[in-house]
Amino acid sequence: MEATAQDVAAWMVKEIEFRSKLSQSDAVAYIREHFGERFVFVNERGNISLDREVVKAFRKLHGGRVAWDRDGFFWGWT
Repeated sequence: MEATAQDVAAWMVKEIEFRSKLSQSDAVAYIREHFGERFVFVNERGNISLDREVVKAFRKLHGGRVAWDRDGFFWGWT
């Protein structure tokens, strides 16, 4: 069975619940290896980013309980 954006988002929320935060680099590495390249891309600034559908599903799942730290490049509980 092929992974979905919802599967990736659910993994992200579980990681944050377990570790309190999730760095973008760790997320991208894990997602590439376990879910596939289709869930990441290189943005216009040359940075590796998460697929928009993953981000959308992630926001729905955490319901505002997670925030992005721009300086640290990680997500964490608010």
